Amino acid sequence: MTSTPNPTAAVLSQDDLKTLVGQAALKYVVPGEIVGVGTGSTVNKFIDALASMKDQITGAVSSSVASTERLQALGITVFDCNEVTELSVYIDGADEVDPNGYLIKGGGAALTREKIVAAESRRFVCIADESKLVQNLGKFPLPVEVIPMAVNRITRQFQAMGGTVVLRLKDGAPLVTDNGQHILDVTGLQISDPLAFESQVNQWPGVVTVGVFAFQKAQVCLVGTASGVKTLTF
Repeated sequence: MTSTPNPTAAVLSQDDLKTLVGQAALKYVVPGEIVGVGTGSTVNKFIDALASMKDQITGAVSSSVASTERLQALGITVFDCNEVTELSVYIDGADEVDPNGYLIKGGGAALTREKIVAAESRRFVCIADESKLVQNLGKFPLPVEVIPMAVNRITRQFQAMGGTVVLRLKDGAPLVTDNGQHILDVTGLQISDPLAFESQVNQWPGVVTVGVFAFQKAQVCLVGTASGVKTLTF
């Protein structure tokens, strides 16, 4: 683990720390190539920083409509994932990060596309603040993207595991993802074996993607802390 000192970090806000890790991620971007870009408030800081070197990259593959719009507004070309065969790096945030680099993602409802872009990339660099570091996954509500007709059945399956399930809403109605699906948020689970858990839930009919990123885990995590940006490698 390495640390980039920042003597003023103790007085910085969480938003400032997100800016720091977003800027720190630039060193993993390979000039002349296409970069994979995730979704969320921390990634927005990375996108803003990426604009400073947009003339050095070919473009980006984005994991959401929101990120695509932000990239394009800054003059960065966005490619469809089907237009590329491999990405050198994928930069994205996380809702939880365990000591092995396994993640919970999906707070921004883009988990399926995030997992696709991560799988397309040789390296996954996670950017987060230190509040996202946990010993075991499961405290943060686990997002699960599901086909609407399967909502009740999948809810019962999680309840049988001891979970509490809430259908995510937006403006009083079920949230609809970029893929036209719904999100269930599950609490009350302790995910001690993320690989087995991800494999199990992804096999349930009606599940599009579960927000455990174990098969597509992070290789590097840049963590914003009061003492600066720390680099964790897995």
